[in-house]
Amino acid sequence: MALCNGDSKLEISSTEQNGSYEGAVAILDAGAQYGKVIDRRVRELCVRSEILPLETPAFAIREQGYRAIIISGGPASVYAEDAPWFDPAIFTVGKPVLGICYGMQMMNKVFGGTVHKKSVREDGVFSIGLDNTCSLFRGLQKEELVLLTHGDSVDKVADGFKVVAQSGNIIAGIANEQKKLYGTQFHPEVDLTERGMEMLRNFLFEIAGCTSNFTVQNRQQACISEIREKADKSKVLVLLSGGVDSTVCTALLNKALNQDQVIAVHIDNGFMRKRESQSVEEALTKLGIKVKVVNAAHTFYNGTTTLPISEEDRTPRKRISKTLNMTTNPEEKRKIIGDTFVKVANEVIGEMNLKPEEVLLAQGTLRPDLIESASHIASGKAEVIKTHHNDTELIRKLRDEGKVIEPLKDFHKDEVRALGRELGLPEEIVSRHPFPGPGLSIRVICAEEPFICKDFAETNNILKIITDFSASVKKPHTLLQRVKSCISDEEEEKLMQITSLHSLNAFLLPIKTVGVQGDCRSYSYVCGVTSKESPHWESLMFLARLIPRMCHNINRVVYVFGSHVKEPPTDITPTFLTTGVLSTLRQADFVAHSILREFGYSGKISQMPIILTPLHFDRDPLQKQPSCRRSVVVRTFITSDFMTGIPATPGNHIPEEVVLKMVNEIKKIPGISRVMYDLTSKPPGTTEWE
Repeated sequence: MALCNGDSKLEISSTEQNGSYEGAVAILDAGAQYGKVIDRRVRELCVRSEILPLETPAFAIREQGYRAIIISGGPASVYAEDAPWFDPAIFTVGKPVLGICYGMQMMNKVFGGTVHKKSVREDGVFSIGLDNTCSLFRGLQKEELVLLTHGDSVDKVADGFKVVAQSGNIIAGIANEQKKLYGTQFHPEVDLTERGMEMLRNFLFEIAGCTSNFTVQNRQQACISEIREKADKSKVLVLLSGGVDSTVCTALLNKALNQDQVIAVHIDNGFMRKRESQSVEEALTKLGIKVKVVNAAHTFYNGTTTLPISEEDRTPRKRISKTLNMTTNPEEKRKIIGDTFVKVANEVIGEMNLKPEEVLLAQGTLRPDLIESASHIASGKAEVIKTHHNDTELIRKLRDEGKVIEPLKDFHKDEVRALGRELGLPEEIVSRHPFPGPGLSIRVICAEEPFICKDFAETNNILKIITDFSASVKKPHTLLQRVKSCISDEEEEKLMQITSLHSLNAFLLPIKTVGVQGDCRSYSYVCGVTSKESPHWESLMFLARLIPRMCHNINRVVYVFGSHVKEPPTDITPTFLTTGVLSTLRQADFVAHSILREFGYSGKISQMPIILTPLHFDRDPLQKQPSCRRSVVVRTFITSDFMTGIPATPGNHIPEEVVLKMVNEIKKIPGISRVMYDLTSKPPGTTEWE
């Protein structure tokens, strides 16, 4: 993380300086998943910024002394009837404006341009062409790698604007240099846009004339002050998973409060990794943190919660969910787990003869958790991607009552690690791979029946055309034109080359996973790719970027290890959160992570979820063998902000022998059919599968 000078750290705060925002940047929130990342990037450059509602009037921005405006992306369409309202005068108030994604489309529409939903959507990293004579791109190459995630595109460019960036045939950037108005369809604020910080630096300093003078107090002290103010003399119950977030949160509580005020509880929910609870207790005891361990596996397996009658029902009526061990919907699983954590915590409070109303709950909730859950704390307009167990309705109710302390709510993962080191926590705790509160429960794809919609057959036909493109172009087909319309000439040439050299097959798998496409949650198909020869990883990664662009109903692509798949499964092995299923996943997770540590690559991979899917390959359809086995997915993930990221490419980020050893060892576990490797970046796939 960038420092301004000496040891001063950036602090996210909404406190006014001298009663005005003179020289600051106003970030107008249109609901982007990356809205808070914009704020963080600006502050890393030591420029003050404030996140404001999209509808903030232009006169308020002018009167409060803001120097520039950045408009975030968002999930809405500018031409939709329910598009968020904004004051068009923000573009004519005389302030430099950078519109990102949705913000660019707003700008284009206000000045008479048009925006349309196109057949092509882009979700991932793409090489785009830049006009580097434009002030925003000065000092950059004519081609740069950026993150694009959108379904709508600029069609007609507004009068007075020129195109300054293109992704194939899609307009990726516009500018009116005279009025200092700039728009990017891509996201300069995320790590996946390799030189995005240089673009933001150009906008802030060269275009807007901001000064790099926002140096503030140490963030650790700000957290401690917040804890003391909120807790006062109350007891504080902190739920410890043993991960870096909850451990840093507990260390802060211990530093801020008297030891007898802090009640640290580790709840074993039955979804922990192999020997996880034992190692958590040992590690925290070494730090001098007294931990009460509660075995609540049975309570969680049989946990329920209240849910809306249906997704369409807007009335206050509720229904009782199925028990967790019979639930297949990932959102319902997360909500049951989050609410059960609170119920178990209340039982712990009762056992200690304390009154719940006299005890506050502390959590290591991070900014990305709140953004993905669409919490109003992080963003007023963000779409729900997944409900985090620490941001359920019950937690939000407690939060509204002032009963929750979340000192890390404005932090991202890498910032928490830095804070942990500052607090003196050991490196093995600080650099641990993140492990979600719901644990292995969201790494089992539960299902009662296969996911096959009416588009299944047509999508499979499109996938056949893509993976056999060199032969398909010789046989004209209406779907071939659809594929061609989604790719540039350069991509078409590369696809021809790949499909000429490699014998590949791609097909839909009858399951669905959670993704993030165009700032919205998607719950869609997984595409499997298989090869007759050894995998050529660069080609597979190229296909994984291309396929979700052409098939919007696919948000994840995996490589299936083993022999060429002749008959992809069209049914599933009924799968629930039973002890047998969890034991299988627990062993696969243990094997994979042991190998990663053995080769010394744990620190080079940010996170590696191991997923159990209800898929049984290699059954002869004529013999009508039932589906009774399951398959494992290895999901390597490299990121610094955990809002975006890429899979580790074997042979590049991680040795291929490490991956192959994982595959061979996992296949020895009883009941495993095949092993797959997740090739998907975020977006369009989330880090976790559920």
